[in-house]
Amino acid sequence: MSVYAFVFPGQGSQSPGMGQDLADAFPAAREVFQEVDDALEQKLSKIIFEGPTEELTSTENTQPALMAVSMAVVRVLEREGGVDFATRATLMAGHSLGEYSALAAARSFGIAETARLLRLRGRAMQRAVPAGEGGMAALIGVTPEQAQEVCEEAAVLKVEGQPDQREILEVANDNGGGQIVISGQMAAIDRAIVIAKEKGIKRAVKLPVSAPFHSSLMRPAADEMAEALDKAEVKAPIVPIIANVTAAKVTSPDMIRELLVKQVTGTVRWRESVDAMVGMGVDHFVELGAGKVLSGLIRRIAPDAKTESVGTLDTIDSFLRTL
Repeated sequence: MSVYAFVFPGQGSQSPGMGQDLADAFPAAREVFQEVDDALEQKLSKIIFEGPTEELTSTENTQPALMAVSMAVVRVLEREGGVDFATRATLMAGHSLGEYSALAAARSFGIAETARLLRLRGRAMQRAVPAGEGGMAALIGVTPEQAQEVCEEAAVLKVEGQPDQREILEVANDNGGGQIVISGQMAAIDRAIVIAKEKGIKRAVKLPVSAPFHSSLMRPAADEMAEALDKAEVKAPIVPIIANVTAAKVTSPDMIRELLVKQVTGTVRWRESVDAMVGMGVDHFVELGAGKVLSGLIRRIAPDAKTESVGTLDTIDSFLRTL
């Protein structure tokens, strides 16, 4: 008997047309997209289904959009497949914004509340740092210790005839399999790419993102989220959530609020989260929503575990046949 963890994707998994087949086929999916549209007072579903890509990849749209697709999958599995997540799932987790999707799936948040929180989160993160001043880079073939060394070295700005200055550069995502994302001021990112190559790190590449997510530069966004989450209704989840910033179980509504605020500026500890779930007996990870990014990461972290991505009509059908 498999021990299941259901996981939810973050930014980078989006593509125009995602969720369209579910909306066409199932009233349960259409209801989710309509609820998100109503909550945001915007036809976000049109952008999800038709694009254009530039609008979908705008952070304030991407975050609620990916949650909407994940929750459409959840509702279809519940209504059409009879899946009871309270008994079928041992744990849930999500990558960055995916943690909100996990909490919605575990009924800590309602769908409309989650959509509004993610819209605010996207806008707050975008506002926190002026465009062009911050960014992110992926280091491939690197240990956490090496990534930390690169950050510490690259954060130092040397100006001839003046004392060294420190800029902000931090580990944003430990994705596992030697993939670590760093985040901070753009000049420090540029220095980090040079330093990483000098250290013989396999690959160092800037990411096409609009802000330095999961770094201390996001403090203004964290403050906005603290205020919003303080007012939000948060219930205890029906399944324990593995939090990004602690890689440990969380079930208390007050702790959920606190950790979601910390997540804005903190490291997404995905490698440790997957290791923790395996340590708790999980042997089957099911990614619910758009794309297959998390399944790929999990295969590198826990090669003995079964992984599958469920986000389309075909994959829902094949998943239900295995239950």
